[in-house]
Amino acid sequence: MSPVIPIQSAGSKGCTDVIPLVERGQREVFCGLTGIIWLHRKIQDAFFLVVGSRTCAHLIQSAAGVMIFAEPRFGTAIIDERDLAGLADANTELDRVVNQLLARRPEIKLLFLVGSCPSEVIKLDLSRAASRLSAQHSPAVRVLNYSGSGIETTFTQGEDACLASMVPEMPSSPAHAEQELVIVGTLADVVEDQFVRILNHMGIERVRFFPPRRAQDQVPIGAHTRLLLAQPFLGDTARLLQARGARLLVAPFPLGIEGTTHWLQSAATAFGVTPERFQAAVAAPMARAAASLARAKLHLDGKRIFFFPDSQLEIPLARFLSRELGMKLLEVGTPYLHRQHMAMELAMLPEGTFLSEGQDVEKQLDRCRALHPDLVVCGLGLANPLEAQGMTTKWAIELVFTPIQGYDQAGDLAELFTRPLTRRMRLAA
Repeated sequence: MSPVIPIQSAGSKGCTDVIPLVERGQREVFCGLTGIIWLHRKIQDAFFLVVGSRTCAHLIQSAAGVMIFAEPRFGTAIIDERDLAGLADANTELDRVVNQLLARRPEIKLLFLVGSCPSEVIKLDLSRAASRLSAQHSPAVRVLNYSGSGIETTFTQGEDACLASMVPEMPSSPAHAEQELVIVGTLADVVEDQFVRILNHMGIERVRFFPPRRAQDQVPIGAHTRLLLAQPFLGDTARLLQARGARLLVAPFPLGIEGTTHWLQSAATAFGVTPERFQAAVAAPMARAAASLARAKLHLDGKRIFFFPDSQLEIPLARFLSRELGMKLLEVGTPYLHRQHMAMELAMLPEGTFLSEGQDVEKQLDRCRALHPDLVVCGLGLANPLEAQGMTTKWAIELVFTPIQGYDQAGDLAELFTRPLTRRMRLAA
């Protein structure tokens, strides 16, 4: 088993004090509606009703890859010309669609009205609509709303907005409740189960996840709640949970051996787990992860990588690829840099790493072409043009859709980066 690398090397602060290049220009990114694709799979008795255009409907349908005979847990109430021209009462039409939906799908216990660019343009007050519909269908169905608009946001903020809308309705934990760990951020069920086994092995028995698998399993929040963020794009959700009295545990994100170990160590410290018991719980999965990463390192060691801003996962991924797989970081772009949540990640980056926040896509493309990296992580809109120019790309959105957190997923995460390089080699042979 490899020892855990210290978060800071002696005499080095990593990139803690680095001032990133801040760009505010044209961006290439999906809208927040995309978050529905993983959220609807997670919360099994919820339904996501997008109030938007046919373009919104096509985006969700094609991105989710849902077959025509499937019964998904999302849909679109389409705003048409009559709504835009004021010839129809949009609220009356929305009530009709919701009533039809709930009559057809009685298993729905939580309904999200998801705003879009079109609904915001016509100033449709979905907050008031949600309150009205929730009162009408309570207690069988709760109705909440959030914005999935792509105006001035990146696509992962759709999850942040969704979870933030759920926080006000979360029950308060009793004043004398036992300390409880709440892991915040959508994770695959298999990843949740792995984390629970490890934490239980340490002796941490009271573990909950937010969002829960079923909307009715509401997580109580209060002064005895300890929060661990599983995703780096949940700034608003974390702030609202802290305002309810919960305490956020400082940790890197659980990507790779190092990130996962420090993440679990943060929980272990908060719950008084002894070093011996901690090592006993993590030793076997760490050894498995180290074996899987050794194979990937043969392909990635020394390769140069460039990150375009897309998902807000860029800094934790860069830390993992640099420290555990030996990749060279040319530029690490991120849509937003939350210094509090990224403090430990920044400290673990190689000193002198070039960071950029936001995007001016033409300028960033020029920098990327000039450096000609071995691998480019970017959105779908940039991948094909860059491939046509001879570069090897990795779709950033795949890193959100794929289970990549934890020890047993470390090898799968590394393979997402080795795959495009091996494909390029085979095509060139």
